[in-house]
Amino acid sequence: MAEPVSEMVIARPSPRLRHLVHQFIGYYQRNVPITVHRGLPSRHITLVIGLGRPIRLAVMPDPSQPPGEFEICLGGLHPAAVLIEQDREQCGIHVELNPLGAHELLGVPAEELSSQVLELADLPGKWMTGLTDRLAGLRTWTDRFAVLDRVLCAAATDPKSGRPQVAWAWQRMLRAGGAVPINELAGEVGWSRRHFAERFRREVGLTPKQAARVVRFERARALLQRADRINLADLAATCGYHDQAHMTNEWRALAGCTPGTWIAEELPFLQYAGDDSLADWQHD
Repeated sequence: MAEPVSEMVIARPSPRLRHLVHQFIGYYQRNVPITVHRGLPSRHITLVIGLGRPIRLAVMPDPSQPPGEFEICLGGLHPAAVLIEQDREQCGIHVELNPLGAHELLGVPAEELSSQVLELADLPGKWMTGLTDRLAGLRTWTDRFAVLDRVLCAAATDPKSGRPQVAWAWQRMLRAGGAVPINELAGEVGWSRRHFAERFRREVGLTPKQAARVVRFERARALLQRADRINLADLAATCGYHDQAHMTNEWRALAGCTPGTWIAEELPFLQYAGDDSLADWQHD
C-alpha cells in the first residue's frame, strides 16, 4: 500500500475580513486509511469547499437531517460530531467563520444555522456561483486564498450589528476556555440569565451553556493535537473538567468517542492548526 499523504496549508484572511473570518485551511490527502472522519464541534461556523469531489456527510449533527452530498458545505455551530466519508484522495478548503458575523456574510443569523448543514448555494446571495471551479483551476494555495478572500470581501457589503454585550460575553467565554459561570457572564453584562441566554443563542447559535461546553471541548482537543505526550487527568484539570471521567463523558457526547479513540484513529493524520501556526500572507 502506498504511503499516506496528509498536507495542510493555513492562512489568515486580509485585515478587512478578520472580524468575519478566522482562517483559511487548505488540505490535501491521499491514501489515508481513515474512511470516515469526525467533524468535531468548534467555536466557528464552518465552510468547506470540495475541490474535485463532493463532500459526503454520513451523519449530521442533528440526527433528523438525512445524509447528503455538498459542493460547498456550510455547517452552523453544533454540539455533536459530523461524520464525513473520505475518498482515497481529496482536496479542499476549510474556512472558519465567526458566528457573530453570520448575518453580515451569509445573510442569515447564526441561530438559523445551528446544528444544520446546508449547501451554500441555498442561502441568499450569489457570490458562491462558480466558486468551486474557479478555485480548482488555480495551481497554488496562495492564489486560491487570494481569490477566496476577494470573493468574501465583496460578499460582506451590508454590515449587521448585533448587541455589543453578546460580543463581549462571547470573547470573555473564549478567553476563559469555556470555564466561566453563565450567571457571572449575565451579571457582567447587566442582563437577567434568561434574557442573556436568549440573546446569546440568537447571535451565536448555541445557548451559553452549550457554547461553553463546545469551547472547553475545543480547547482540550487543541491541546491533545499539539502535544507529543499528554496525561489525560492533567488535561482534564487544565481545561476545567471535574476529573478525567467527566472529560471522557463530554467527549463521548460531543465527539462520539473517547479522547483515546480519537488519538488512535485520527491524530496521526492531522497537523496542528492552532493560532501559533498561522502566518500572514501577501494580499492585494
